[in-house]
Amino acid sequence: MEHTNLLPAHEWPTLDQGWVWLCGAGPGDPGLLTLHALNALRQADVIVYDALVGPKILEWASDSAELIYAGKRGGKPSAKQRDISLQLVDLAQAGRRVLRLKGGDPFVFGRGGEEAQTLVQHGIPIRIIPGISAGIGGLAYAGIPVTHRDVNQSVTFVTGHDQNGNTPSSLNWSAISQGSQVLVIYMGIKHISRIADALLAAGRAADEPVALVSNATTPDQQVLETTLGTLETDVEKSAFEPPAIICVGRSVLMRQVLDWQGMIIGTPPRNLDPLGRGRPAEAT
Repeated sequence: MEHTNLLPAHEWPTLDQGWVWLCGAGPGDPGLLTLHALNALRQADVIVYDALVGPKILEWASDSAELIYAGKRGGKPSAKQRDISLQLVDLAQAGRRVLRLKGGDPFVFGRGGEEAQTLVQHGIPIRIIPGISAGIGGLAYAGIPVTHRDVNQSVTFVTGHDQNGNTPSSLNWSAISQGSQVLVIYMGIKHISRIADALLAAGRAADEPVALVSNATTPDQQVLETTLGTLETDVEKSAFEPPAIICVGRSVLMRQVLDWQGMIIGTPPRNLDPLGRGRPAEAT
């Protein structure tokens, strides 16, 4: 649709012909778009977008923009990555103003680095526009801080499957478990049993809190709170489906006091001191 309202005064970059901007659209809520992303949407004459980019976000594109779907979803027919990358090259070489729009952040398990490298190798000028990753923004919408001073001094982001769709064999689950108090796992539903078993075998406690957030930041968001030992069973019972983020660690307990979306509709906090500190939150 055409928009008459202008961006705030700023020296906004111009998307020129023959350029490709690789842009993160955030985890789903259109309000989490960056201003640079909005600027890109209004200028592009062709937008190549992923499966996790919602229709509300695409409404910010101009009426004249061509929309090309290039979504990749596990277990479903999807375009090959090589074909997507080379399509971007072809569009740019044809003199188009190309926006490659990806869910979350293009450089966080989004294959943005691969696409950007292909473009540069073919002499195509690029710009990278970061976006809010679901592993941070999606958990925040569920009331789960990925870092909390009383819980963790580190957080590790892990992919739940490799480029072949299998559980990553290169991951050292023992080292990951020992080295990070909080784990955030992307694309892990398909291999939830193997992941849970690997973490338990690596020494994580069976009663460690776990949360899954599906369709994060959208009206269809769902949150499942469980433990590592009952994770597989609870996921099966709930028929929880991707796309989902999995968070493992005691920071999940903070949802009991920080479920701000629940509070908006009148649900009181379940526990004002879920970590059992026994003192006010502001106390050092």
